Amino acid sequence: MKRSLFGRLWPNATAVVLFIGFVFPVYWMFATAFKPTGDIISEDPVWFPTDVTFEHFGTATGVDHFWTYVTNSLTVTILAVVFSLIIALAGSFALARMRFKGRRGFIIGFMLAQMAPWEVMIIAMYMIVRDASMLNSLVPLTLFYMMMILPFTILTLRGFVAAVPQELEEAAMVDGCTRVQAFRRVILPLLAPGLMSTSLFGFITAWNEFALVLILNKEAESQTLPLWLSSFRSAFGDDWGATMAASSLFAIPILILFVFLQRKAVSGLTAGAVKG
Repeated sequence: MKRSLFGRLWPNATAVVLFIGFVFPVYWMFATAFKPTGDIISEDPVWFPTDVTFEHFGTATGVDHFWTYVTNSLTVTILAVVFSLIIALAGSFALARMRFKGRRGFIIGFMLAQMAPWEVMIIAMYMIVRDASMLNSLVPLTLFYMMMILPFTILTLRGFVAAVPQELEEAAMVDGCTRVQAFRRVILPLLAPGLMSTSLFGFITAWNEFALVLILNKEAESQTLPLWLSSFRSAFGDDWGATMAASSLFAIPILILFVFLQRKAVSGLTAGAVKG
């Protein structure tokens, strides 16, 4: 009886400890954003904000070119995700349905591309963009972000395409659909969990990327929100209130997206990992 009770308690206790460890930094970030400066720099930690203030959010959004940063981040992130999904749909369908010479090596190549750190190519990326006279442009950022998330998107969607019985597609074609119509009406709706999980991963990757935009885009009009986060400095050090407010604003789009896509994203990651 004691062993049975212990066997039920320790996994739950471990889950609670891990939950607190992961959630507490997020709570502290949001709580600090609403604290007065005196509570933030106090030697005794203020666990719960008593005098709520929105001053730090005003400081964060009052930075020059703030809405330009927002527009640029949304533009490059959404375009990179959309383009990667379009290309990955075709690539994953080819890898899952077709048999051609070199297919296995092609898949291994995608895996290696996913494992390789893209930072090792940042000098080559800079030289390509510089020689093309496209520094301080959103176009190279969009293309590079798309290439960063494309291998994962193709490999994950390949598992979903392979999990869909080919007989469904053939039955739709027997009923008069073309191959494109069968894909759009039969296969595509069944790929919704995979599309959700890969789009969430791609959005987070592109939204958080810092180093590439720092190297390629020196002008404020072409920079994105991660560089905005690094701007909260004063003559006396970091402005922690504004930094936490900016970090909270930066995290909100990802939190909202994850809340809406949570169920399909989790099922998509697990199903795509074991199928095909």
